[in-house]
Order: sequence, then C-alpha cells, then structure tokens
Amino acid sequence: MKKPLIFLVLLFSYTMIAQNDPKVAFQKTRYELAVSCYKKADFVKALDLFSIASKIKPENELGKESIKKVDTLKIMLRKSTLEKVIGIWKMNGDQPLWSVNAGNTATSNAVEELVEITHNQILFYEFDTKTKAKKLIKSEDLKYYNNDVSDALFSAIILSDGTIWNCSLNEDSDILHVINIAKQTENGVEKIKADNLERFYSKVK
Repeated sequence: MKKPLIFLVLLFSYTMIAQNDPKVAFQKTRYELAVSCYKKADFVKALDLFSIASKIKPENELGKESIKKVDTLKIMLRKSTLEKVIGIWKMNGDQPLWSVNAGNTATSNAVEELVEITHNQILFYEFDTKTKAKKLIKSEDLKYYNNDVSDALFSAIILSDGTIWNCSLNEDSDILHVINIAKQTENGVEKIKADNLERFYSKVK
C-alpha cells in the first residue's frame, strides 16, 4: 500500500513543479500565441513563435508538437515563396533600388548580371546590354539550408561553395534581397554577424 501512495505523492509533486516552472509557462504562452498567428494566416510570425517554443523545452509535449509545426510551416512557406521567385532577376548591386548610388550603377553597367530561378536550379548569366547576348556563367542546385530543424529560417539557401544566403521579398514580390548569413566549412557553420555581403535583384520576368 505504501508504494502506490509514494508514487501518487511523487506524481503530484512533479505536476506542481511543472506548473510552477517559468520556462514551461513561457513556452506555453509562445505556443498559444503561435497558434493564434497561424489561425490569422500570419505564418511567418507563427513559425518564429513555434521555433522559440520548441527550443525552450524540446523534450516535453509542447516542444515536440512545436517542432512538427515548424517543419510543416517551413515546407508551406518555401513552396509559397518559390512560386513568387521563379523567373529572371537583374542584379542591382548591394544597395536598395531607391538608393542614388544603386541607380547610378544600374544605368552605367554595359554588362548586367541576371539570375534565373527555376523549381530546382539557380542559373547565373552575364547579359550584354548592347549586343543583347546572354552568357551562362554558372548554375547551382536550389538547396535549402536546414541544419537546425527547430530554427525559423525557411528561405535560406546554401550554394556549392558553402555560403549560406537568406532570401526575402518585398510586399510586391518584385524585389529580391539576399544576404550572406553564414558559411559551412570543414569545422562546421560559421555565422557572419557583421559586414554581411548582400545583393538586391529586381524582377525582369
């Protein structure tokens, strides 16, 4: 009779500790907020919140469920973004298009860099603005960077040289901004926290 009693006491004690654990409480609020964002179709915000919830206590039920949501949302957002970026883009430099310097550079280039994005490849071209000749420089397989399954990165790609680029679109989906956030080396992934190389592209067709 003593053993079942001890078990009940321990179970009750564990439940009370879990309820009073600030980490679990915070995880629950992040999860519930993520669900709310999901229902409002704010999928990017929902992904970010599910990612946070999954990292707080990855071993409990909320943590495991959050990981599943992260995976589902990444697939959904990647598919949606890919449909918008498929096509041909012109490289405008390392500054936004509204920048004066970017405008001057764009009009003075005799050779432009074009990037064609398909469902599974990224093709880089040189385009002669005078002769209208287009030359293929290199091609890359479209490969998403997914080293940490619980992170909120859904549009980061990794190239054959190991560089990892996070990609984002403006509201009209006609400006593509890419920024070099890390590089994969023999020693692992080295994050770039300052002076990141970035590029801006405008949609051609």
